[in-house]
Amino acid sequence: MSGAEKDKQPGKGQEAEHPALRLALDLGPLLLFFAANALYGIFFATAFFMVAIAIALITSRLLTGKFAKMPLVTAVLVMVFGGLTLYLQDETFIKIKPTVIYCLFAAILMGGLAVNRNFLQVLLGDVFELSATGWRLLTYRWAGFFIILAMLNELVWRSFSTDTWVSFKVFGLLPLTLIFAAMQAGLMQKHAKPTK
Repeated sequence: MSGAEKDKQPGKGQEAEHPALRLALDLGPLLLFFAANALYGIFFATAFFMVAIAIALITSRLLTGKFAKMPLVTAVLVMVFGGLTLYLQDETFIKIKPTVIYCLFAAILMGGLAVNRNFLQVLLGDVFELSATGWRLLTYRWAGFFIILAMLNELVWRSFSTDTWVSFKVFGLLPLTLIFAAMQAGLMQKHAKPTK
C-alpha cells in the first residue's frame, strides 16, 4: 500500500462522521443563536454563536479525529465576521457572513472546474460514486444554489428586521439546503457508477 493510500485509510479516531451528528453540530449553534437573539439581542447572540461554533468544531474534532473542511471554513468566517460585529458594534458584519460563505463556496466549486479539479468530488467522493459527468453537473447545481442563497440572504437582511433575518438564517437557509440536497437524488442515481 502506498503512502498516499495509507493516508486515505481512516486511522484511530478518524471514523466517518455520522450525518445525524453533523446535522446536530450544524443546527445546535444556529438554534442557540436564535434563542440568544430573542432573549438578549444580536450582539450577545453573536458572541454566543461564536462560542457555540467553536465548541461544535472541537466536538467534531474529538469524535472524528479531524476537522471537516466546510465546517472549519464556516467557523473561521464566523469568528472573523462575529469579531468585527462585536468590535465595531455593527450587526452588518454578522449579517453578510452567510453571503460571503456562499459566494466563497460557489467560487471554489467553479474555480475547481476551471482548473480541472472537482472539489465536490474530493469532499464527497468517499460517500458517493458518480461518473465524471455526474460530478460536474452536481457541482454546477451546488454552485448555482450557493449563489441563490447568497442573493436570498442579501435580500432578507437588507429588507427586513434583524429578528426576521435571524429567523430566516435558522429556519430558512438550512431547510432550503436540506431540501435542495434531497432534490439531487435523481441526478445522483442517473450518474451513479455501477457497483462492482
